[in-house]
Amino acid sequence: MALEMLVGLCVVGEAGYQLYRDEMIPILESYGGGFGYDFKVSEVLKSQTKAPINRVFTIFFPDQYSRDSFFSNAEYLQVRQRHFEKSVSTTTIIATYER
Repeated sequence: MALEMLVGLCVVGEAGYQLYRDEMIPILESYGGGFGYDFKVSEVLKSQTKAPINRVFTIFFPDQYSRDSFFSNAEYLQVRQRHFEKSVSTTTIIATYER
């Protein structure tokens, strides 16, 4: 069974975030991961956090080990530092579940 996360972000730099996605996807795929859904949202009607959200997506992995290995991968962390940290102001993990 795959592990999937539902994530909300506040993207403040579209170009930088797209560079992040472009560079991290090959690393993600090398761990058997990928994106299931990806939405740009213009209005949040209800939230359990005060963090703003304008992007919602699902990201999946074959298992928890693959997820943890991906997020601790040195190359991924460099990509994250170069692009994600400048282009995303907040991250909200809405849910993690098996599918």
